[in-house]
Amino acid sequence: MKVHKFIQSLKYTHQGLFNPWFHRDLKHDLSPESPQIRQRQLEAYLSERINRARFLLIAEALGYQGGHFTGIAMTSERILLGYQKEKYDIKPEHVFKGIKPERTSRPALIERGMSEPTATIVWGAFIEMGIDPYDVVLWNAVPWHPYKPEKGLLSNRTPLKSELETGLKHLKVITGMFKNAKVVAVGRKCETSLSLLDIDYTGVRHPANGGAGKFREQIKRLMIHSILD
Repeated sequence: MKVHKFIQSLKYTHQGLFNPWFHRDLKHDLSPESPQIRQRQLEAYLSERINRARFLLIAEALGYQGGHFTGIAMTSERILLGYQKEKYDIKPEHVFKGIKPERTSRPALIERGMSEPTATIVWGAFIEMGIDPYDVVLWNAVPWHPYKPEKGLLSNRTPLKSELETGLKHLKVITGMFKNAKVVAVGRKCETSLSLLDIDYTGVRHPANGGAGKFREQIKRLMIHSILD
């Protein structure tokens, strides 16, 4: 399936799920064009990795500090805007090169854009280990952002079983799009989804909640074994 068609297939509406490519966050988005910007950024990100990615990392779901405003799994606005260059050496061109990155959140929310700990750890690990970011695709078992209705869109929650089930068809498609990539499950929730689809995978610790060190260790071991193979 072509990337543009795949993105159009993500047009899904359900209470408690924010769809960054087709929903506008009326309170926090910068402009009415924000969903279209996120579509373009996801399309550039995926398209530039077709036929070359060696690893497909699948986590649980989008978060409000990451893909909610960038449209890209485990990727924050602060990375796209170039504010992680000095400390972590993560550059916007590590994400995509074909278009200019744009913020979609209001600057009044956070001047330098949202920063997601998971995004910083994951991208920082690639750079630290000398892994070409274009060899890796990031995705989620639930491609949308689950939030707590009572707390608003700037919140996260664990996806429901029904939401994980809805994401299965998209997970199947993206693993097919990157069929030559080794699938890596980041956390337990996505392991269940991959198992239901009978997709071979290697599991690693999610970097959140004190798991950063274990995540780096397991990713490094995985990359070394892949090189030796």
